[in-house]
Amino acid sequence: MRLSRDQIDQLDKHYRTHFINAITGFKSANLVGTVSASGHTNLAVISSVVHVGAHPPLNAMVFRPHSVSRDTLENILATGHYSLNHIHGGMVAKAHQTSARYPREQSEFAATGLGEAWIGDFPAPFVAEARIRIGMGYREHRHLAINDTVLVIGEVLLVEVPDDCVAATGHLDLDRAGTLAINGLDGYHETRQLARLAYAKPDREPRAL
Repeated sequence: MRLSRDQIDQLDKHYRTHFINAITGFKSANLVGTVSASGHTNLAVISSVVHVGAHPPLNAMVFRPHSVSRDTLENILATGHYSLNHIHGGMVAKAHQTSARYPREQSEFAATGLGEAWIGDFPAPFVAEARIRIGMGYREHRHLAINDTVLVIGEVLLVEVPDDCVAATGHLDLDRAGTLAINGLDGYHETRQLARLAYAKPDREPRAL
């Protein structure tokens, strides 16, 4: 299949959405945990989390246009905190169910049967079943005029990772943690590391670690 820009525009809307969402390849599979200013917890699956920098530790995620109620985004802007929770195979069906449009006052934790976990005094809920959990602090957001989406940037404030998934170098064994990847909007995939390669230099052949 080869499609020009004009041909892409002519595709059925739902077909185009799935197709364009998938062509960038596998994406991270996270549940975002938040709580509203009035105390209602919220949980949403998201596949747009990306690394922004390590010093300070930052990542970003993209939200669809804020033309309708976006509970997760509104909670983050209201409270300044949220959690990222890696999805693994044992929780994939419940995690996907959080994408259903529940009423604002209905917690997706309770609706899907996923457990709320509160770590110390961190002011956002984590997913009890998740093996890798990250506490985030909101830092800034940008409205992207090109398509009305919202880019949110947060700072890593807390991390929980199983000890046996962390190498002496700081590398994470996501296979051991069971972390899944997402393809498109609804395809969940297991991963398998093929290789780790040494830092690339122009005068040196690729070398496995």
